[in-house]
Amino acid sequence: MNHDESVLTRRKLLICGGWMTIGGAMAGFSSRSLAADLPVVDVAYAGSMGSMMEGPVKASVAQDLKLDMHGRAQGSSALAQLIAGGSIRPDVFIPVTPNPALVVLRAGKADTAQPIARTEMVIAYSPMSRFASKLEAAGNGKSNWWEILQEPGIRFGRTDPVGDPQGRNIIFTAMLAAKLYKQPDLVEKILGPTINEKQIFTEPTVQARLQSGELDAASAYKIQPGPFNLPYIRLPKEINLSGQDVHTDHPEITLTVGGKTYNPEPLIYYAAVLKDAPHARAAAAFAQWLRGDEAQAIFRRFHYDPPGEASALRA
Repeated sequence: MNHDESVLTRRKLLICGGWMTIGGAMAGFSSRSLAADLPVVDVAYAGSMGSMMEGPVKASVAQDLKLDMHGRAQGSSALAQLIAGGSIRPDVFIPVTPNPALVVLRAGKADTAQPIARTEMVIAYSPMSRFASKLEAAGNGKSNWWEILQEPGIRFGRTDPVGDPQGRNIIFTAMLAAKLYKQPDLVEKILGPTINEKQIFTEPTVQARLQSGELDAASAYKIQPGPFNLPYIRLPKEINLSGQDVHTDHPEITLTVGGKTYNPEPLIYYAAVLKDAPHARAAAAFAQWLRGDEAQAIFRRFHYDPPGEASALRA
């Protein structure tokens, strides 16, 4: 390993370690101060929800429901496969987009998945980036974001499309942008190959890498940049995956990765109580709480949108 590679490796370890330390400290504080000796509810949730779930949700659940929430954050598709295969047995599963929820439902692990929130795709960027002023201008509608992301030397981050819906969603966003702006090679120019090791990072570290300046810009859900005080570019409704009918409106848009073919899906979060939940009563209470006023107020504070007219999913 040469000197530059060694420095980069140490920097990555510091970022990842710092994130894990902060998250662990928050979770540890909440557990000790608010949830000591309380009944447990195990929740497997989309990695994009980490800041909210391990902060105000965990604290409110301890105070209101008298439950100690144990969270597991990971890409929704990867979690769905673990649950369907019996490798993990959480009480409640909260994925983003319908597909991971349907994987669990069709495996017979749950009866229904209720919509609880919605978000949209954005492009987050680092205020430390040498491209920051250009990206800010794009956010204000003064230039084209997709042209800036093609500039030489820009460092763009995204997640693994095999295990994480967001990794697929940024590809779908680029596909829809190519269609909207009549730029047929836009996906390749911005993202390169589907599995581009130079761009792919784990979901919990992408925003931290923006914050440190290691990345210039990255894919994100609207809910993610806020806890890191990061600016972001909102995208047109035609491409940000907030629409309920995105697949119906664009049936020709598909992505094959990891041996599976996917279609664009609305960015809706669902909550499913597992049939074999080890803590069934706690799971039911938590799932009901997620749809109540207090939980929904927390969602709004963290920039989640209401699920709107989204329907419950069933196998």
